[in-house]
Amino acid sequence: MSQTTTMTVRISGALSEFVASNVGERGDYENISEYVRDLIRRDKERAEREAFDRLKAELTRAFAAPEDSYRPLTAAEIIARNRV
Repeated sequence: MSQTTTMTVRISGALSEFVASNVGERGDYENISEYVRDLIRRDKERAEREAFDRLKAELTRAFAAPEDSYRPLTAAEIIARNRV
């Protein structure tokens, strides 16, 4: 079951005005919470897309490499290499 967390965010000046322009009658969102949730979802999707693109690039390089360049790796070596 999902957990709900209440968070407080303080913004002022130009950021506050920007948020206000996107919320209510003038904006695309009913309230600030809806706007922030959408921003977080989009950022999560972006991070997942970037991770998938890195995996796809790694697999593309692996399949394009000549077979004689393959060498066995341990799980620890793979994890260490991908921490970068």
